[in-house]
Amino acid sequence: MTTIEDLGSYHFIVVGGGTAGCVLANRLSANPRHRVLVLEAGGKDNNIWIKVPIGYLYTQNNPRTDWCFATEPENGLNGRSLNYPRGRVLGGCSSINGMIYMRGQARDYDGWAQLGNRGWSWEDVLPWFRKSEHHFGAEDEYHGVGGEWRIEQPRVGWEILDAFERACNDIGIPSTPDFNRGNNEGVGQFSVNQRRGLRWSAADGFLKPVRRRANLRILTGAQAKRISLDDGRASGIEFWYRGRRAQARNLGELILATGAIGSPHLLQLSGIGPAELIRSKGVQPRHELPGVGSNLQDHLQLRTVFRVSNVATLNRQANSMWGKAAIALQFALLRRGPMSMAPSQLGVFAKSDPSKETPDLQYHVQPLSLDSFGDPLHNFPAITAAVCDLRPESRGTVTLQSPDARQPPAIAPSYLATLNDGLVAARAIRLTRRIAAAPSLEAYQPEEFLPGAELVSDEDLIKAAGDIGTTIFHPVGTCRMGSDPHAVVTDRLKVRGVDKLRVIDASVMPRIVSGNTNSPTIMIAEKGASMVLEDSRAS
Repeated sequence: MTTIEDLGSYHFIVVGGGTAGCVLANRLSANPRHRVLVLEAGGKDNNIWIKVPIGYLYTQNNPRTDWCFATEPENGLNGRSLNYPRGRVLGGCSSINGMIYMRGQARDYDGWAQLGNRGWSWEDVLPWFRKSEHHFGAEDEYHGVGGEWRIEQPRVGWEILDAFERACNDIGIPSTPDFNRGNNEGVGQFSVNQRRGLRWSAADGFLKPVRRRANLRILTGAQAKRISLDDGRASGIEFWYRGRRAQARNLGELILATGAIGSPHLLQLSGIGPAELIRSKGVQPRHELPGVGSNLQDHLQLRTVFRVSNVATLNRQANSMWGKAAIALQFALLRRGPMSMAPSQLGVFAKSDPSKETPDLQYHVQPLSLDSFGDPLHNFPAITAAVCDLRPESRGTVTLQSPDARQPPAIAPSYLATLNDGLVAARAIRLTRRIAAAPSLEAYQPEEFLPGAELVSDEDLIKAAGDIGTTIFHPVGTCRMGSDPHAVVTDRLKVRGVDKLRVIDASVMPRIVSGNTNSPTIMIAEKGASMVLEDSRAS
């Protein structure tokens, strides 16, 4: 008989030490009477490449820091399967992502509220964004100062990106100094989650300052196996800890914060989800919730590449031994330059069609190019203008494949599964070409390298989108909040029909936000922690 190590009882158990889990650990342990346990499957965030911003090249697809998931072959991507990075380390995706601070649009959150989710309108969530911010600008109605989540300006500049911004102006896209005031239309530099040129993760901001609290226990190398259920109540968690089976009991609430892939997978492993699917994979159904694992949404970026002339890009600099030495020296001495940069420095929010009320396209513009993520940079000067549909219609799934929690789920984003998504992709490529042809870029002689100027019809461009499209790492929605039969959690983030169990992470978004998803996850965790504490006081 296998011995299960009993690690005791806690008022709150947080499964996942990623972005949301770090916020929850901080807020729930603030009261010394609350015993809090945090379980993180990965290790400590002591890898040097986590702190160096350009280090995402070495932390993604690295089993020390990444789950190293892959999607199923995608019809919309012409049969391709994509690597699907998810953080497996303290700080989670905030330890390996692109560090871009972005909230989305006011209409995103107003849309959540209009779906019946009380308390999730833009007016409702704005205070929770402000609460955790330490913004480089002055405090005002939109931004906070003094919080744990540091937001700074980039510490590197590129002539070619300045010209791209002017080219956007040429075709009517205005410059904006701030994408985070409710309507992000325009072109400008992204703000970044950094501190003096180094990555600032959720672990840095929320977990490390409180990790020595006597009532907070953080276990790394602790992978969840299943939720313990007792008469319709989440009574604890079973997990592997340093190669042994262990369990912890839940006196108050069990909170899943393992993200849009991990949270539905753990629910299904525990018998919570679509009963027929769960049974077919060797797990006994315990509570029917058909929406668990459905509604997967992600932003598919189309990496259009243009050769340029008469200007420096990172391609040439990084392909030279002397260039690499200069880059390293600049970072070592000043914490500036290419090693301090997020993957994308210039952002653009624009409309695929003038009739759109708000922008439905986002660009991440980079002074570099490569065949695919992780490959060497091209040996010619070039820029990449990666553009994504902010509000895709396509919906995918995360589904259990084995009763063994150590086996990954099947991830099927279903990119470009609707005709409209394909048409938006075609319009996005055409808009990119308009920007490249604008007068402000003429001196740099942009020449389309990908997808290829010879492709002009909708049919050709949709197929090309499938060839060059890749994830921008924004999966959400697989445990969405709502009140209909396919909703997984209520608007207070409680799992429907299971007592003392919540999900607080990006999976609860009913619809994907119009931008990067990491900081909205911080907001969800802030608001969710407040709900947990309110309900704890009321009980």
